[in-house]
Amino acid sequence: MDVREIGDRLAIEDLLVRYCYALDRQDWPAFERLFTADARLDFTAFGGPRGDPATLRAFLEPILRSLHGAQHAISTLWITLDGDRARVQTAAQVALTARTTEGRLQTTFSGLWYHDTLLRGADGWRIHERVQQKSWTSTAIAVEPPAP
Repeated sequence: MDVREIGDRLAIEDLLVRYCYALDRQDWPAFERLFTADARLDFTAFGGPRGDPATLRAFLEPILRSLHGAQHAISTLWITLDGDRARVQTAAQVALTARTTEGRLQTTFSGLWYHDTLLRGADGWRIHERVQQKSWTSTAIAVEPPAP
């Protein structure tokens, strides 16, 4: 690997980590900066939309706002570079926690793959195409001590 490829790989990893932080912090301006102007996204694997980043934001924003907490984590990046284009497959684990009608915390854990095409432009690497692939889902309800 030469210095440029190492830099590209680090920049790509940083981009994908910033995606996780943007969602968990609900930082929508940061979220929108992660994509090319003509990005195409397919989140139908978990019942989400197919469309542009604005469509995905409109879907995710009320969901994330209603949650007690969310944590997106990525690992196992497989990056294939081809000039100013990269194909990336990334494992992701997502924990979403909400309160049940009984007041208990319920966390749904999901494992998925992101299949991305990234493009390098004047502002660096951006997500041009993202497709979610479902792997697994599990739900746990926390047993909390009764309130005093």
